[in-house]
Amino acid sequence: MTFSGPLEDRMALRDLLDRYADAVCRVDSVAWAATWADDSLWDLGALGQIYGKARIVETWEAAMLTFPGIVFQAWPGAMAIEGDAATMRSYTAETYDRDGYGHRDLGEYTDRCARIGGRWQFVERRFRPLHR
Repeated sequence: MTFSGPLEDRMALRDLLDRYADAVCRVDSVAWAATWADDSLWDLGALGQIYGKARIVETWEAAMLTFPGIVFQAWPGAMAIEGDAATMRSYTAETYDRDGYGHRDLGEYTDRCARIGGRWQFVERRFRPLHR
């Protein structure tokens, strides 16, 4: 997968990724939820799969209690857009404090996105850790 499709859509997908990361840093569940489609899937690998936006947001809100002072960074590695559907690969770096120690986790997401109501949203996010 490379970067393909209309530049305007690639910029809109980058905006989606940036809004997601910003919401994580601000622990803003309303803004974070707005990046997900209603019937979405969040696959966290060994931690399991979560179906549906409401359940995804509920899980995220509980998880964020264990990541004080998080700084979440994300950048795209590839995008392919066909009409109102897209696939994207992105990389993440999460820096946070826990138990008096600083942690940095790196990961990769493989995403399916859809343009819904004129705005791109995540339909499926599949995460895999890279290393700590």
